[in-house]
Amino acid sequence: AYVAAQTAFGPRVPNTKAHKEGSDYLIEKLSKFSDTVFVQEFQARAFDGTLLNGKNIVGSFNMDKQNRVFLSAHWDSRPFADHDPDEANHHTAIDGANDGASGVGVLIEMARLMQIQRPEIGVDIVLFDLEDYGTPEFASNRSNSNETWALGSQYWAKHPHKANYTAKYGINLDMVGAKDARYTKDGYSLQFARPETDKVWNIALQLGYGAYFSPVFTDFASIDDHFFVMDIAG
Repeated sequence: AYVAAQTAFGPRVPNTKAHKEGSDYLIEKLSKFSDTVFVQEFQARAFDGTLLNGKNIVGSFNMDKQNRVFLSAHWDSRPFADHDPDEANHHTAIDGANDGASGVGVLIEMARLMQIQRPEIGVDIVLFDLEDYGTPEFASNRSNSNETWALGSQYWAKHPHKANYTAKYGINLDMVGAKDARYTKDGYSLQFARPETDKVWNIALQLGYGAYFSPVFTDFASIDDHFFVMDIAG
């Protein structure tokens, strides 16, 4: 239901009406469930020089706790369907039901449940904006294309919602809604946080979800919000 509500606005592409309506919806939901909500407004330049207006939305539980866990997903959707087999669609925005409304949906539901069963530690749910405006496949200049992705998490990592913020560990969710999804271990996660990554996968195995959380290592490292959080914010 949370995914359907997000996609009902249409593609949540920055600087659009759907983007504004989507942010209002997410702020309302996190305000309903969490203790405190921070809305971090910022601007960033896209790969083509477009000035994008972004909003990182943070819902926090137990602000007084020093021991904290960080959970994140991105809420914007991609302005290009540049991997569509039909080239006629490459300049069309996508609804982003999986990428990344699915991760946001999971985190909103977690916030609802944590309001009912309070966590004993501090938890911060961070919904990043401007993740999906990276250089498209059809662009003529693809130099430094990695830095054109995840603009919201890059901003947050340099300017966290709370001064001197730190978390014990974090989990980033992106494209978690595919049917029969199978999650392998991401290269950057293993590089920066192998023990924590292994712990999550081991818990999944113990709970009987080994078919979804594969022990296989991914043969490439994915540039996503988690990379900049680990690389810049530590």
